[in-house]
Amino acid sequence: MSMSDPLANMLAAIRNGQQANKSSIIVPASKLKKSVLKVLEEEGYIRGFADAETKDAKPGLKIELKYFEGVPVIKSMQKLSKPGRRVYASVGKFPKVYNGLGIIVVSTSKGVMCDYEARQQKVGGELLCSVF
Repeated sequence: MSMSDPLANMLAAIRNGQQANKSSIIVPASKLKKSVLKVLEEEGYIRGFADAETKDAKPGLKIELKYFEGVPVIKSMQKLSKPGRRVYASVGKFPKVYNGLGIIVVSTSKGVMCDYEARQQKVGGELLCSVF
């Protein structure tokens, strides 16, 4: 059976892994997931990620979760765009996450990036998720 929203599945796996105090988790791989993880790593929400294999010998991604004094770095993570309802925004209409303390991961024509990079490059796109 195929997943209808693999990105939401990865975000849930990160959330569940942090609640269980795991040091790393393995999720199925895709190009979109890699680019979202790259943004999360650049912003300091995860330690890193690398290619790995899932239990059924398919390509996967091993995500190193990050904690500060035993508390997960990611306080909340929300999927904004869903398969049934895509959310798009122009550069001036990006919502603020916790008054600018969090980030929004945006899929633009210039690639996947965080909201303030998209503002600098003056491009809008699909709002994938918000992270704080």
